Amino acid sequence: MWLTRQTIVFLTGLAGGMATAAGVFALITVIGMIPRMAGVTRTGHRVRIYETAIALGGGIGNLVDLYKVPLPFGIIGLSLFGVCCGIFVGCLVMSLAEIVDVFPIMIRRCRIKVGFWAIIVALALGKMIGSFLLYGKHLLS
Repeated sequence: MWLTRQTIVFLTGLAGGMATAAGVFALITVIGMIPRMAGVTRTGHRVRIYETAIALGGGIGNLVDLYKVPLPFGIIGLSLFGVCCGIFVGCLVMSLAEIVDVFPIMIRRCRIKVGFWAIIVALALGKMIGSFLLYGKHLLS
């Protein structure tokens, strides 16, 4: 009986994780983040590397988080990891914002004429500071 329950829980969790991952990868595909990155950087011939890096990063990140695997990379490795995660999240957010035309609508509704760059910088700094406070608090103790 115990083995059957554990098997059902395992399969349910696995199916839920696969469905969530499929949704995330579908979102990345639909908003066109990979082709946009390849076009901007003029590296269209290396699209498979982008796709492989995103898939491996998601899979390895889940395994590391799920099984609490220690990563002894020190402060430099953590900093590099943070920069890579920030670049990925920033590209994802900007691709999504571009698709739904958030910024033109916001500019029009708020009647912003000048200084829009300051809003973008403030959003980026707020995200960065929030991430440092959330994930870096154990470094400060």
